[in-house]
Amino acid sequence: MPIPQNAPAIDRRLLRDDVYHRLRDAIVDGTFAPGEQLRDVDLAAWLGVSRTPVREALLRLAEAGLVAAHPGRSTTVSSLTERAVREARDVVAAMHQLAVRRAVGNLTEAELDAMREANLRVREAIAQGDIDAALTADDELHAVPVAAAANRALATVLDQFTPILRRAEMLRFSSVSGPAAADRHDDLIQACADGDVDRAAQIAAGTWSTLDPTSDTPGES
Repeated sequence: MPIPQNAPAIDRRLLRDDVYHRLRDAIVDGTFAPGEQLRDVDLAAWLGVSRTPVREALLRLAEAGLVAAHPGRSTTVSSLTERAVREARDVVAAMHQLAVRRAVGNLTEAELDAMREANLRVREAIAQGDIDAALTADDELHAVPVAAAANRALATVLDQFTPILRRAEMLRFSSVSGPAAADRHDDLIQACADGDVDRAAQIAAGTWSTLDPTSDTPGES
């Protein structure tokens, strides 16, 4: 599809991260389709920035597998394979398991309440068919133990590979298995509250490892 014409300008104090997240989200939500060429000059004009932060963002997106760089030509949006999604899923599951292991025992009651409140919004959003809201609340829930783990490398890995799984997450929350995800969240929160490190870590890993890598991918390449 053509570059959108109505994007608000980015705060120049946060150029690098903002440009990266805007381009990443545009790929994940389908604004930019698989195979579509992304020219840095067009993207810079769309976002109202120079080409430098756009080029930096495209390099990060290439590292995550969301775009493919072709020397001498425009970068294109990747068509994710089943293998790419499966590999990202396994890495993300391992990182969340590690985060929970580090966080359990350090989570405050306020942080546990934040997880509970986020899961209530997950349930409400699923019931209303609002998948975007469900994903936002899900992100906020899982962000609590990640922040409590205070491991910058772990957070960086999650930021790189979680977007690859977004389409599979969307399908989960829009299917009959959506409410079961909220039930798993309840179990996770309870295990964290009980200080049961092993059970909490097992649930955290299972939440991600059960995402279906075949749901929105064309197969192996």
